Amino acid sequence: MSGTDWPLWEVFVRSRRGLSHTHAGSLHAPDAEMALRNARDLYTRRSEGVSVWVVPSSEITASSPDEKDPFFGPAGDKPYRHPTFYEVPEGVRNL
Repeated sequence: MSGTDWPLWEVFVRSRRGLSHTHAGSLHAPDAEMALRNARDLYTRRSEGVSVWVVPSSEITASSPDEKDPFFGPAGDKPYRHPTFYEVPEGVRNL
């Protein structure tokens, strides 16, 4: 298997404890162990992270921006999901 045939991996890095992992980028690697090592070297070389996740790109399922209206549209007819639907009782400072 040559370098151009290696699968694509998505890299997620957590910069500090208590924070969420965020997408840092992508890389090609022959297996998960090599993807993890390469991600560490590429995305955390200045000690930017405390944790790294690598996920095969082929395993990620995502919605398309082109499908925004049909995919997210059904929530528009549910006004109870918006805080404007509720009246805040008098005297309540924080919800």
